[in-house]
Amino acid sequence: MTIDFSAESSGLSAELRELRRDLHRNPEIGLELPYTQKRILAALGGLPLEITLGKDLSSIVAVLRGGQPGPTILLRGDMDALPVAETTGLDFASDNGFMHACGHDLHVSGLVGAAKLLAAHQAELRGTVAFMFQPGEEGMGGAKIMLDEGMFEAIGQTPDAAYAIHVAPGVPGTFVSRPGTIMAGANTLHVTMHGRGGHSSRPQDAADPVRPILEFGQSLYSMITGSFSVFDPIVAEITQLNAGTAVNIIPETAILGASVRTLSAESTKKFPELATRLAESIAAAHGCRAEVVWNEQYPVTVNDAAEAQFVADTLTDAFGPQRFVEAQDPVMGSEDFSYVLEQVPGAFLFFFVTPEGTDPATAATNHSPEVLFDDAYLPDQAAALATLAWKRSLQD
Repeated sequence: MTIDFSAESSGLSAELRELRRDLHRNPEIGLELPYTQKRILAALGGLPLEITLGKDLSSIVAVLRGGQPGPTILLRGDMDALPVAETTGLDFASDNGFMHACGHDLHVSGLVGAAKLLAAHQAELRGTVAFMFQPGEEGMGGAKIMLDEGMFEAIGQTPDAAYAIHVAPGVPGTFVSRPGTIMAGANTLHVTMHGRGGHSSRPQDAADPVRPILEFGQSLYSMITGSFSVFDPIVAEITQLNAGTAVNIIPETAILGASVRTLSAESTKKFPELATRLAESIAAAHGCRAEVVWNEQYPVTVNDAAEAQFVADTLTDAFGPQRFVEAQDPVMGSEDFSYVLEQVPGAFLFFFVTPEGTDPATAATNHSPEVLFDDAYLPDQAAALATLAWKRSLQD
């Protein structure tokens, strides 16, 4: 059975726009989003959904059981905002110091729309569709917490496929994805050189940790170019340096912090091993000791090749060939939907929604206090998610 969700979603336009603007006006950050959770539950009210709420975060797992046997499909929408003071001047702008500067208000609204579209066809639906409303994407790993709390158990099984849409500036109405790595892994590196403090006039009586930390910082970039393939690139940027309290004192410690983006599990594993060896060798040469702390914040986001092709074919068929573009390169930003894709074959995709009249080439980007997203495309976003779930349910 073929359903034109694009035609059906047009009737949800006003409702989804109202929901999005209410959420935009009342953003919440982190893992506890009581207003956002309450508003979503109200929007889902009356639908034939099994609802499970999170224990350590304000998550919602809403499960739609179809009337026919079939696979289980997961659709994700993240809920949290950012600690950014909005300067858009919109009449529904936030004034509480937080902002939906990454478009998660649209993600939630589009997912609610998809739930409504699919619920209207519950009897004909094959299998199960789970709607994952997730807090804490912005650096707090909410997806992993939901998995650890037993999201798949609440659904009834590990899903057969999973999809998520993320809005971004660009030619409006364009869907973008690619097979394989689509977003980088986010990692942090902290190196502390432990030396022996002393007077700046007598460095021979001390073990100055500043010298090895500076040498390590310079050598780190050479290590990257000499040890990693240009076809599996690393983006590492030293963003923190800290040492000393007075100009005439040699400190006991010097600290460096760096953000490291990786595009494969192999390079994510290899980087800290090489960085630790480099830090320890430089420290030893200066009579110091190196302490290295590596944190894998988010894994690499990797699309299953078959699922990525399914997304391309499905959205091209539903919206036309001009509306889908395959990305040539991954994005060096990161996503905790990566935790889901480590366990479930699926695909992450972008949806460009720059407002008409704004040049996409110069439009403010995600996380900017000036970024603008056009909620006129919410029906298309909802239809895309519903179409992916419906068409995928027909494959098994």
